[in-house]
Amino acid sequence: METRRFGRTGHMSTVAIFGAAGLSEVSQEVADKAMEQIIEAGVNHIDAARSYGEAELRIGPWMRRERGRFFLGSKTGERTREGAWKQLQETLQRLQTESLDLYQCHAITSMEELDAVTMKGGALEAFVEAREKGLTKYLGITGHGVNAPQLYLEALRRFDFDSILFPLNFVQMGNPEYRKYAEELIAECKAKDVGTMVIKSITKAPWGERPHTATTWYEPFDKMDEIQKGVNFALSYEVTGLCTAGDTRILPMVLEACANFSRLNQGEIEEMIKSGEQYEPLFA
Repeated sequence: METRRFGRTGHMSTVAIFGAAGLSEVSQEVADKAMEQIIEAGVNHIDAARSYGEAELRIGPWMRRERGRFFLGSKTGERTREGAWKQLQETLQRLQTESLDLYQCHAITSMEELDAVTMKGGALEAFVEAREKGLTKYLGITGHGVNAPQLYLEALRRFDFDSILFPLNFVQMGNPEYRKYAEELIAECKAKDVGTMVIKSITKAPWGERPHTATTWYEPFDKMDEIQKGVNFALSYEVTGLCTAGDTRILPMVLEACANFSRLNQGEIEEMIKSGEQYEPLFA
């Protein structure tokens, strides 16, 4: 599988980054199978979060013996210094590791939330202290929503984050404003040598009133050819990699698609965005 430099961290991350949200509500047996699959595929980067149910607990036993194999990141949704520090200690305990490679402000979806984490007494103070004490090497910011690219451009103006994570798929990029800021954000990350992860790459639409057939909170593409197209689209941008979808049933197909990634030219990118008009974007 192709690897790409994760910004200034220097880590050569596989283009498939394991999105641990898929382990939120599964048994250890199911989690073990997923971990075996990502190891077999050569994946070397994990993205977890304290809010992902049991995910950190399921990964923990693997970190005791496989910690050196992975660039390990986790996230907190806490907005205060005290709350973020407390959750970091819980995360380290649950993951059974002494330190993370990356700790991230999670789910920043509004300017008010960005203000909260960057103000005096905000979570960012705990992040900086954690880095100073060797509990994490790098600091990042993540989230979703229609304003995500603008928010992270502002976040990078306020603080020199080492990584960002935001949604990128061909349906959402049909929104001209979203596309404008997403491409600006990718360019800014390249200029500042910021690692760039993308999520929601195989999003088809919001669930609406339809029955949920996957554990993702959006309806994903679930056919191999559709997933391949979505992966090819996302990875054709200058990003480090994409986080795998939060469903262990879909995981093998996403891993296969990442292994078989084929870069699209600009004309093919435009065709993909045009084809997305038949679907409802996740973020309106």
